[in-house]
Amino acid sequence: MLALARKINESIIINDNIEITVLEIKGDQIKLGIDAPKSVPVYRKEIYKQIQDANKEAANASNPEELSKLIK
Repeated sequence: MLALARKINESIIINDNIEITVLEIKGDQIKLGIDAPKSVPVYRKEIYKQIQDANKEAANASNPEELSKLIK
């Protein structure tokens, strides 16, 4: 893992087309701004994990009743 120190309004660039900027620092919380192409999905890690788990569960469902439970 690469660890970088940044101050408010300082950025990092990823792959020439993604810019992450430190917008605000309040106590133990940091607000980041992410400028990326619309074709690049950006998720909070906990949401990404939920999506991955739901996809695995749907792929393992053996009948339509189980799939309908996932949709609800």
